[in-house]
Amino acid sequence: MAPRSILENKNSKSKPGSHIPNLKTIEMIEEVLAKEKEFSSRNKLSRALPKQVQQQTIEVVLEYLERSKKIMREGGAILWIFGDNNPKLMKLHKMSTELK
Repeated sequence: MAPRSILENKNSKSKPGSHIPNLKTIEMIEEVLAKEKEFSSRNKLSRALPKQVQQQTIEVVLEYLERSKKIMREGGAILWIFGDNNPKLMKLHKMSTELK
């Protein structure tokens, strides 16, 4: 049995072995989502990307980001929920005590 990619999911809606995105594509989609915070549809996200990406590839990336708790999808809308640029979170992190 071939090893599974981190992007593959047994419950995935996409066809197995198709449209496995490269790291640059994943990072490009993440950057656009983090900057804009929300899109009302996958098509609007697709139009906001600096390069054209196939819809199936976008779906694979969105499934991965949803499983990694970086986005939330509801009713077709896509919301960025990852807190890497949250000033309150950064302040709490600086004030926290490191456990050893």
